[in-house]
Amino acid sequence: MEFHIARDPGMPDIGVIEGAILDQDPAAVIDLDPAGGTVRLSTWMESRQLLAVLGRAGWKLQPERIDQQPSPCCGGCGG
Repeated sequence: MEFHIARDPGMPDIGVIEGAILDQDPAAVIDLDPAGGTVRLSTWMESRQLLAVLGRAGWKLQPERIDQQPSPCCGGCGG
């Protein structure tokens, strides 16, 4: 699943977030859109799991801050 989260002043360093996510999902992809100030995450986790992991990493978010994106999967790879 892909999620977008707008940065805020309480956000820890992106490296801390990346470490916390990768501990749970080593195949996750995390990046920061410098133009829009959005953290983009692709992971197998559902939003409630992601919320818990980010909270443990020090980024306390309300559930509505996590914006789940439509799946970009075309099914062509069989994954």
